[in-house]
Amino acid sequence: MALATTTLSSAVVVTDTSIVVASATSVAAGRLVLVDGEFMQVTQDYVSGTTVNVVRGQNGTVTAAHAASANVTHGAAADFTVPSAGTSNLKPGVIPFTTTSYSAAGAIAFGEAQWTTALINGTGALAMTLANPDSSQDGLILAIVANGKAAHTVTYTAGLGDAGSGYDVGTFDGSGQCCMLLTAANSIWVPLPSPMSGTLTAIDVAIA
Repeated sequence: MALATTTLSSAVVVTDTSIVVASATSVAAGRLVLVDGEFMQVTQDYVSGTTVNVVRGQNGTVTAAHAASANVTHGAAADFTVPSAGTSNLKPGVIPFTTTSYSAAGAIAFGEAQWTTALINGTGALAMTLANPDSSQDGLILAIVANGKAAHTVTYTAGLGDAGSGYDVGTFDGSGQCCMLLTAANSIWVPLPSPMSGTLTAIDVAIA
């Protein structure tokens, strides 16, 4: 069976041993489930229904809280692409990536992961805020991604590239799903240039 994607019908806390999904089509005992950056596995006693018992923190991932409306991707283990082993430039103790979903306005979190993806859920505009990274986080990448078409805003008081006012609010175009890609340098978030060209209006983030 191929990968299938639905969403969480309700939020999940770290101690939960079941999740509630919007659609249980093709969910089956033993299938892997990916929510944000956490893998789970459907327990062998699952038969049917949108409440799915799971074993948390599989495949070396960390058990975490997940917001309602977060994407839920499930399938057989062989359906998931797993990065191959190889040389790593990670700092000691740093995990490669993490993904967090947001379904309400508030602060975007980031830690020591080398790459953090912040998924902003829904089609209603959310007002998000972003704090400065610290000096130990230089080189970290933060991708802020609309998980739906909405005119979200991201307010960063220092201003992107330390440019101050006029560069402190990013507004997503609500005509398409947009992404804001940043890297940490000298305790400041700096925008990474886009290699794309052509008509980008519907997938653009305006900085003002």
